[in-house]
Amino acid sequence: VIKCKAAVAWEAGKPLSLEEVEVAPPKAHEVRIKIVATAVCHTDAYTLSGADPEGCFPVILGHEGAGIVESVGEGVTKVKPGDTVIPLYIPQCGECKFCKNPKTNLCQKIRITQGKGLMPDGTSRFTCKGKQIYHFMGTSTFSEYTVVADISVAKIDAAAPLDKVCLLGCGISTGYGAALNTAKVEPGSTCAVFGLGGVGLAVIMGCKIAGASRIIGIDLQKDKCAKAKEFGATECISPQDFKKPIQEVLVEMTDGGVDYSFECIGNVGVMRAALEACHKGWGVSVIVGVAAAGQEISTRPFQLVTGRTWKGTAFGGWKSVESVPKLVTEYMSKKIKVDEFVTHTLPFDKINEAFELMHTGK
Repeated sequence: VIKCKAAVAWEAGKPLSLEEVEVAPPKAHEVRIKIVATAVCHTDAYTLSGADPEGCFPVILGHEGAGIVESVGEGVTKVKPGDTVIPLYIPQCGECKFCKNPKTNLCQKIRITQGKGLMPDGTSRFTCKGKQIYHFMGTSTFSEYTVVADISVAKIDAAAPLDKVCLLGCGISTGYGAALNTAKVEPGSTCAVFGLGGVGLAVIMGCKIAGASRIIGIDLQKDKCAKAKEFGATECISPQDFKKPIQEVLVEMTDGGVDYSFECIGNVGVMRAALEACHKGWGVSVIVGVAAAGQEISTRPFQLVTGRTWKGTAFGGWKSVESVPKLVTEYMSKKIKVDEFVTHTLPFDKINEAFELMHTGK
């Protein structure tokens, strides 16, 4: 058993608490990882807020991490101690019907136990002050050591800087893949990206790499425009600057609507606007943001009858175990940006400050 520091969420709506936790050794088909770097994501904040129906407490959150394999359980063949890895919140078992289908990346092998905050055998590897602590998204990267299923880990280039590539565990991969894999953006097309946080910037990067000729960024915070342009946005607009709905503004700006739109916020009203900003006959709108539990999307069916397509994406459609190492290689060869997404680097004990910076949009 390893004793180490972890940021424990004892209950919903309270700041994380830095505690000494015990991390049990990995059982069969499990991997124990020394986490070197982790990022914070809105999904962590959503669960911490208490709004997530799958949220269970006490829990160690975090799902964008990178580290080194410390030890492996019986039957683990894909990684060994010393390997550099990224934990994966969407695994890839290679055996379930989802993994065998090229149309999806949603491996279901450990979905039920993962959703309950437990390892595949139905137990936890974390204890603190004599209490069992739940796992989160199969990863729990807000701990100096974590245990994950062996199908939930990608072995990556040992030379990769872990404080950067940890972002490929969720945000950057999600946005970049939404453009390339889900929308399949074509050269010369016009795109609109709603929400210019990390995921939105990654969508912009994907659209640019795919050859889009016009990429319109949309955000209420105008100070996000400069960064969006660095990533490839050709222009940015704020809904606050117009009296009419933003979809009408975009339809006028683009001679009938955009070819591709992306909602990167998780707001059902914006999801509707993103669909309705698409061009009649062929426009495709991709939902990337995760809306709160119980919310519903709506539009007039005529929007779809007249040729628009509404799609969604999880982790950018990447089959995780095989794709994440390739994304790291693309970053190492400077095909995709990663360093530019990092705004702040803080010591682990300032994790609550990191959440505050995220909530203020900084």
